[in-house]
Amino acid sequence: MTTIPLSMLMSKLPKFQNLASSDHSSVVSLNLFVALLCACIVIGHLLEENQWVNESITALLIGVSTGIVILLISGGKSSHLLVFSEDLFFIYLLPPIIFNAGFQVKKKQFFVNFSTIVMFGAIGTLISCSIIAFGATQIFKKLDVGSLDIGDYLAIGAIFAATDSVCTLQVLNQDETPLLYSLVFGEGVVNDATSVVLFNAIQSFDLTHIDSGIAWQFMGSFVYLFFASTMLGVIAGLLSAFIIKKLYFARHSTDREVALMMLMAYLSYILSELFYLSAILTVFFCGIVMSHYTWHNVTESSRVTTKHAFATLSFVCEIFIFLYVGMDALDIDKWRFVSDSPGTSVAVTSILLSLVMLARAAFVFPLSFLSNFFKKNEREKISLQQQVIIWWAGLMRGAVSIALAYNQFTRSGHTQLRANAIMITSTISVVLVSTVVFGLMTKPLIRLLLPHKQTTSTTSIVSDAHSPKSIIVPLLGQDSEAELSGHEVRRPPSIRDLMTAPTHTVHRLWRKFDNGVMRPIFGGRGFVPFVPGSPTERNNPAWQ
Repeated sequence: MTTIPLSMLMSKLPKFQNLASSDHSSVVSLNLFVALLCACIVIGHLLEENQWVNESITALLIGVSTGIVILLISGGKSSHLLVFSEDLFFIYLLPPIIFNAGFQVKKKQFFVNFSTIVMFGAIGTLISCSIIAFGATQIFKKLDVGSLDIGDYLAIGAIFAATDSVCTLQVLNQDETPLLYSLVFGEGVVNDATSVVLFNAIQSFDLTHIDSGIAWQFMGSFVYLFFASTMLGVIAGLLSAFIIKKLYFARHSTDREVALMMLMAYLSYILSELFYLSAILTVFFCGIVMSHYTWHNVTESSRVTTKHAFATLSFVCEIFIFLYVGMDALDIDKWRFVSDSPGTSVAVTSILLSLVMLARAAFVFPLSFLSNFFKKNEREKISLQQQVIIWWAGLMRGAVSIALAYNQFTRSGHTQLRANAIMITSTISVVLVSTVVFGLMTKPLIRLLLPHKQTTSTTSIVSDAHSPKSIIVPLLGQDSEAELSGHEVRRPPSIRDLMTAPTHTVHRLWRKFDNGVMRPIFGGRGFVPFVPGSPTERNNPAWQ
């Protein structure tokens, strides 16, 4: 009996031939994409000392250049190796970046400026969205852009109100400019969450009959999403700390505790998506809580592993996103619809950039004045030079804007309407111009306006070689353990003193609650993991 080899059988069937060809092209695309990622990292390293270019801009420019090459090779038929997918961005690429930001953020700077961050991120985003939507409504109708309804204009406001918190990580340095980094990045996280909430609300509410009832319903929905998302992240972080503290996986394998930290962090993000909450806020606060409790419950080797693993994963995802966006920017299918009217596309892009700049200025300077009005300490106030940098650094738009634009103006990544194609190409153009131009100018602008390193509103940071950037620091303070044990924060003698120095009061109350209630249950700093036969056992017999 004669047998036919499986390979010969597959080659004779057209279905298997197409499948094999498709798989091969996917493998080739992935190989090229990974090679480009490596090139971005190498070139970024070579340009490390350059005051103009950073790795985000490098990846974006490499992506665009690669798109041009592919466009020429394919004879104008294609310009990208991978098609931009909002699911890939929101589900796989964004969570590691936001989690690592919360895991490594300087907590004192973040929580001391929390009210200002929320004002910029929430109220500022609402102001920005309103101005951009109103301006687009008035101007685009005169340009004959196409058929856009009120929902589209409001969506445009939400799309371009979303700042690029990923690029902020590359442009600002939290060691050199801790206050600016805290305000701009903290605002970026809240801003992204608010923009996504706004966008989802615009798609879900009936906008043909707008009244005060819908406005109050929207505000109630936003407050609920903010607090529910935050609490979900806190609960996920505390649950991971409790499990690791009680079960103590390191007795058998440190790999298990590292894996559990990673999976619990990602689970918080997915659960938030499942419950229609703000996954960005959830995973950010999960990172903060894990850095305060869970990280201190694992062994020293696991601390080093998680510190570098989270940072590396975040770094690769950041480069992936910018390379991804750069390659997708020249998608010929989208630009074909606007090829007959390039002037309109340029005009729309210019108008959107102008509205973005105007809308950001409309809330940064007034809200900064309001924030300074309630601060008694001159060092904690935001100077005019810092306000200009906050305004400028927040002008960059990124993958969040592109993902929301794809959601609103395409169906499965494709569009057949001229108005929708113009909005997609204009969004891509705004992202490219804002990231490259504003990103290139941010570092020189900081050096021009703030010639000396900004260390205002912060004290020296206590850290060691085995700690993430601020993980050894208490949640609302940066005093060392020795300083905290030797000096108690003064109790305010009156309500007036309580109002003039609320940070110290909240810090003292938090420290008391944290030491008395939270750490005995969830662990944290002071809980030294015990591994039989390890240096911990020999040096600290009291822990046995």
